[in-house]
Amino acid sequence: MGVQATPVTGHRAWRLPAEVDTDQLAPGHAMKHGLEVIARHCLEGVRPEFAAGVRQGDVLVAGPGFGIGSSREQAASVLVHLGVAAVIAPSFSGLYFRNAFNVGLLLLRCPGAETIADGEHVRLDACAAHVLRADGQVLPCEPTPAFLLDMVQAGGLLPQLKARLGTARRATETP
Repeated sequence: MGVQATPVTGHRAWRLPAEVDTDQLAPGHAMKHGLEVIARHCLEGVRPEFAAGVRQGDVLVAGPGFGIGSSREQAASVLVHLGVAAVIAPSFSGLYFRNAFNVGLLLLRCPGAETIADGEHVRLDACAAHVLRADGQVLPCEPTPAFLLDMVQAGGLLPQLKARLGTARRATETP
């Protein structure tokens, strides 16, 4: 079962610059705390209003190199915690890319991401690999492998593995 092909409407875009690093997403001074505290400081150096203003289903739109820096998983987990539906950028750090999918955060590699305006509403179709802008323009994205889309739908790697183990366990149990 994959991510639904029907685009979801209502994703408000938060524009960010290129090379947003993991320290901006999960600042070092907050790392001794849980996600609740880290979330209050997410992107405070780039968009101070972000943590208080982001709403469930909003998306981040960034320039190339999103997620560079350390390999801290909290930099992706905090966005899931805040309800961010996806991050759209031309490119991502390799470590961030894998961490994001592991925690259930959708990333879309979209060469035209930087043309999306701050506050613009977009529709995402991860299966068809595109972003639909309010003016009807379709921005193509690189296709995301089905196994990663399945991971996002499951809520991340651990929930996906737990579901698989539960299914396998039920299949081997005798009535």
